[in-house]
Amino acid sequence: MDRYENMNTFVHVVEAGGISSAADRMGVAKSAISRRLKELEAHLGVQLFHRTTRQMNLTNTGQAFYAQCVRILADIVEAELATSQFHGALKGNLKVAVPLSFGLMHLGPAIQEFLQLHPEVEFDLDFNDRQVDILAEGFDLAIRIASLPDSSLIARRLAPIQSVICASPGYLERMGEPQTPQALIDHRCLVYNLISDYENWNFFAADGQIFKTRITPYLKASNGQFLRDAAAAGLGIVMLPVFIVHREIEGGALIPLLTGYRRPQLEMYAIYSQTRHLSQRVRALVDFLIKRFEGVPYWDLCLQRDKIGKQGT
Repeated sequence: MDRYENMNTFVHVVEAGGISSAADRMGVAKSAISRRLKELEAHLGVQLFHRTTRQMNLTNTGQAFYAQCVRILADIVEAELATSQFHGALKGNLKVAVPLSFGLMHLGPAIQEFLQLHPEVEFDLDFNDRQVDILAEGFDLAIRIASLPDSSLIARRLAPIQSVICASPGYLERMGEPQTPQALIDHRCLVYNLISDYENWNFFAADGQIFKTRITPYLKASNGQFLRDAAAAGLGIVMLPVFIVHREIEGGALIPLLTGYRRPQLEMYAIYSQTRHLSQRVRALVDFLIKRFEGVPYWDLCLQRDKIGKQGT
């Protein structure tokens, strides 16, 4: 019995939805597919499918075995690629989960630059703010902005992520500028609602004192770029990562507020599973991103220029 061939056939049957479709994809007879499945089940001593005259559905055991087969077959391909790439160019697929706004505004250009260096790498990008299950969903890598809990995943820090409170000049002219965190209670606040406890904005004073201000959301949304544009249009005060609003701050469309107070800082990480062989492609991409975002992130420079400008006035 050829275990590799039988496992590969099993995966094709699952992904094709049946023996006939798998036979067409693989270019072999249906009888050969059926024989390989029977050999595999006999070898394992379990039933992998619930079979009826019309369809085949995985058993619970079959579902677990399918997930492991996918990983094993991928590792075999990866081992072959790693060997062939030892003296050659990087090639193969990278499935990466990235945050929506950061991905579009900053990671996209970085990946384009990476592809110019490694044109035979193929990307499958998921732009989404949800927290994906890396193993279950087959991702090679995820980029996350968070305070990470302990887990079985490996995380490499890419950059610090600061947030800023800001509003348009027009809004501040109409409503006045808050001088303390507590004054936000009297203002229209625009809120990113995909974070927990979004109605509480926390600050640190210069002496380390913590201020926890409960605001009343005027507008809630699940997209930071929408909230940025709403703030620039004068609808209220917003708290967002600097990487979303840095161009508006540089251009004067948004004014940083409460600059004498610090906001809690998050970090951006590249995360991958320690249970899988780390491909050269993943390693190369992570090393590239660490190098590209090292030091003070370019999007944070607007805050330094804003401080210099205020000192000069």
